[in-house]
Amino acid sequence: MKLSRPARRATLVVHVAASASWLGLTLGLLALGVTAATTGSAVTVEASVRAMKLFADRLLLPVAFLTLLSGLALSLGTKWGLARHRWVCAKFWLTLATTTATAFALRPAVNSAVTAVAAGGPLPDAGDVLFGPSVSLSAYVFMTAISVLKPWGPTRRGRRLRAPVREPAAAQRAPL
Repeated sequence: MKLSRPARRATLVVHVAASASWLGLTLGLLALGVTAATTGSAVTVEASVRAMKLFADRLLLPVAFLTLLSGLALSLGTKWGLARHRWVCAKFWLTLATTTATAFALRPAVNSAVTAVAAGGPLPDAGDVLFGPSVSLSAYVFMTAISVLKPWGPTRRGRRLRAPVREPAAAQRAPL
């Protein structure tokens, strides 16, 4: 199923906007995490981790799912296909992995930091607020690069689909 030109363009705009939003949110989380980990002020630490919680709880997963779904629609509805090019496969699996990591690692780490700080204690581990955003940001920058550069060429399936259709040997023989 191919997307019409207007549908493809609209989906592409949604995908790029959602991807840029995800990248920006992660950069914001990293800035807040660095602030929480390096400041000497308990008030600043609490404000930083509470802001991180707000981003993680309200914005990250919807933007992540929008990126995943719009990318899936683009891959299935355009010439790129989901399994025709290695860079598309890599983006799909990295997006799926980072969405899963956001849900099951980044959000719980931020929530535990907020719980500890809200109880009046110090930030339990700076890694809780720095590791997730750092890894995510690296993955998103890498995915952006491969979206632009389109490296690695087609997959085996992509090469097979691109190859010219050959007629069976019996059909190629001229009738006697």
